[in-house]
Amino acid sequence: MNWPATGATALALAVIFGAFGAHGLQSRLDASSRSVYETAVMYHFFHALGLLIVSLMPKSGYLSQSQASWICGLLAAGIVLFSGSLYVLAITRIPWLGAITPVGGIAFILGWLVLAWTLLRK
Repeated sequence: MNWPATGATALALAVIFGAFGAHGLQSRLDASSRSVYETAVMYHFFHALGLLIVSLMPKSGYLSQSQASWICGLLAAGIVLFSGSLYVLAITRIPWLGAITPVGGIAFILGWLVLAWTLLRK
């Protein structure tokens, strides 16, 4: 997997989704749904940036390529599950989608914990 390209693409999508929410959905979402959508964009952006940074860490010797791939996979899964479920929840208001969001949150947490553990072991 080309994780740097995936991170850069995820960052571009975060900007696109943020702009779409601010301009295309502004009149269609109530305040609560707008807040949910903004949370999705914020977490999407932070973790896409993290994905890009982690993907470049093997070049500096802080992580092996394998370690970075595991962490990037967890962050990417978190973006899809956490932010993705919130995007769809905000637009559709289908309540059961909120049950998917914590799974993405766990993927984010695991990604950061694996990074911390790996760096502490060096």
